[in-house]
Amino acid sequence: MSNNNPIDPSQLPFVAPCRKVSDFAPLRWLKLGVDDLRAAPRQGLVYGFLTVLVSWAMTFITIQFGTLGFYFGLVSGFVFAGPWLALTLYAISLRLERGQKVSLRRSLLDAASAVGSAMLFAVILVVVLLVWARAANTMFIFFPQISDPTWGQIIPFAVATMAVGSLFCLVIFAVSAFSLPMIIDRQVDTVTAVITSVNAVLRNKYPLMLWAVMIACLVMIAALSAWVALIVIMPVLGHASWHAYRETIDAEQWPRSHLKD
Repeated sequence: MSNNNPIDPSQLPFVAPCRKVSDFAPLRWLKLGVDDLRAAPRQGLVYGFLTVLVSWAMTFITIQFGTLGFYFGLVSGFVFAGPWLALTLYAISLRLERGQKVSLRRSLLDAASAVGSAMLFAVILVVVLLVWARAANTMFIFFPQISDPTWGQIIPFAVATMAVGSLFCLVIFAVSAFSLPMIIDRQVDTVTAVITSVNAVLRNKYPLMLWAVMIACLVMIAALSAWVALIVIMPVLGHASWHAYRETIDAEQWPRSHLKD
């Protein structure tokens, strides 16, 4: 905790209160995400381009050393890496909100300072990701064992693979929807942030279901564009996720995080 504002951790609640949001709140979050990208276009677009490069590298490695089943899993599992990739974007939105100077370098440093507080989350994420990757690769045994399969034979396999990935995605979505933005925003432990996120998702099922579907659709658009669309989609989703957190979670009882100069 901050030395300037000491707070006894035992006096803090185990979970941050959450607000009920309207069923169509995700549409507003997306608009606010666009507004943040317009407010800091250079930082957001450069970070989006870096995300495209990372996605191309992951796709190349998957195609070279993996299987088609693993690639389908990669697409459906983008939500695993998305919250971590968006840490810097949360920091940009936080700087805009606090009226502080916005730069990609400062925001990267802000994100890096929060990683230490999220190591437990990282361990959970890696374990689930490894299980999911194994499940996605195993699904490949159901791929039609013929030299030239038709779309009618491929589509059921693709749908089944995406469905398996979606089950893992739902778990990670509930855990990460608000936890990482909260860690960027406040001096809070990972367990409290994760429980807060899951609680808020369960108490706002319908709007968060819509939000998850919107994210999935935008990720599919990015995949169909060979990830090029991530240049815009990634910063918009990252900023929008920040506004989803701010509208849903009341974290005022925790000290604010310190941003880099």
